[in-house]
Amino acid sequence: MVDDVTDAAGAPLGTRHEVSGGAMLLHRSGTGGPAVVFLAGGGMSGLYYWNVHNLVAEFTTSVLYDRLGLGWSDSVDLPRSGTQVTDDLHELLRVTAVPGPHVLVGHSLGGLYARLYAKRFPGEVAGLVLLDPTHEDIVGYLPEEKAQRLRDVKTGDVFPPEQLDVMRAAYRTTFGRALAGWPAAIREPLLDRGYGREGFRQSLREPMNLPRLFGEVRAAGPDPDVPLTAGQRQPVAARQNRDRRPRRNGHLGRCAESNQAATRVMAPPSGVSSMTSAAFTSQASPSPDRPELTTGPGS
Repeated sequence: MVDDVTDAAGAPLGTRHEVSGGAMLLHRSGTGGPAVVFLAGGGMSGLYYWNVHNLVAEFTTSVLYDRLGLGWSDSVDLPRSGTQVTDDLHELLRVTAVPGPHVLVGHSLGGLYARLYAKRFPGEVAGLVLLDPTHEDIVGYLPEEKAQRLRDVKTGDVFPPEQLDVMRAAYRTTFGRALAGWPAAIREPLLDRGYGREGFRQSLREPMNLPRLFGEVRAAGPDPDVPLTAGQRQPVAARQNRDRRPRRNGHLGRCAESNQAATRVMAPPSGVSSMTSAAFTSQASPSPDRPELTTGPGS
């Protein structure tokens, strides 16, 4: 296993483009519109969505990218504010001439960024597809011990090196198995990049400002009236306990579930492609009513 990858060269797919904060990796396939843009889960490279990206590219333009500080984009201090993250994406799409409005597909933490982007740039979003999305009201849905841990998270929290090495080795093994059917030319650089010491440490740093990010999302106002599809995988216990959890206002409230590390493995690509296609179709014939929240495969 590669221990350290510090250079920004060698991405298996995509090209890097300069934005105000540095160079960002973007990979684009397919033609037509609206373009679909994938917002990766916390600490993840956009290339983890390569399989479903290919399916979406069969019917429209599909875009993968790496946020600054992750993957093959330039290294920056993490965590960053939601405003910075959404500004970066906004500039990247402009620099690379990806025509809008866009359908945003956000996974986990990427779902929160997607909603913030839509709140800040509502005229540039044609629809949202949210996969196991993080939600700003998640604390109210967690057992108190986990909720307190989330409230107390600090950006300076780090794991000791020996613990990091054990963790990243376990993650590399798990994701190596999950991606076993992928071409080695994509799989191996992706694993080397994500599970080298610095890459893995950066992935842990990205979500360390969640309380502040939740505040940003709330302060940005209501969600825009665009077609929305949300899907989540829930353990049986989570389904059984859902009715006993405190209710929250808003059509995304019931998406607030604990995001375990295992949810980093994407949902079946055909299912995600179908959800994206549904949002793609909905934006072409928008309903006059507020978009319905639907639950996708694996729920």
